[in-house]
Amino acid sequence: MSMIASCHCGATKIQAAETPTSAKECNCTFCARTGAVWAYYAPGELTFLSQQDERTYSARGMNQHHFCGVCGMQTWGDSPDYASVYNADGTPKEGFTAGTMPTQRIYALNLRMVDDLDWSKIAIEKMDGRNNW
Repeated sequence: MSMIASCHCGATKIQAAETPTSAKECNCTFCARTGAVWAYYAPGELTFLSQQDERTYSARGMNQHHFCGVCGMQTWGDSPDYASVYNADGTPKEGFTAGTMPTQRIYALNLRMVDDLDWSKIAIEKMDGRNNW
C-alpha cells in the first residue's frame, strides 16, 4: 500500500509505493536534533509529487538532507548506501575493508512526515551513529 509523506505546510509531498515494515532511528549529532525516523528506498522508488522551494544541507558533501523551503521540515535525504558495505555497528561487511566508500546511493524518507502512520507495524532499529560512524 502506498503512502505519502508531506511537510507541515504541504509544499513538499513524496509518495512511496510501499509502507515500510522497518526503519532506523539514529543518534548522530544531526539526526538526534531533527528527530527523524528513516525508511530507506532505492533511487527511483520514491515519487516526488511536489518540492516547492526545497533546500538542501550537507555537512561533508556526501549526505544530502532535504528540507521544505517554506516550513522548514526535513522531509528526505540521500546518501551513499553505507548499509551495503557496513554492519550496523560500523564494522565492514564480509568482502569489504574499513574506509570503503559505497558506490550506490540510497534515499531516506522521514516517516515523521507521514500522517496517520501505523507505527505498531514498523520495526524501528536504533542506530548508534554517534559512536559508529
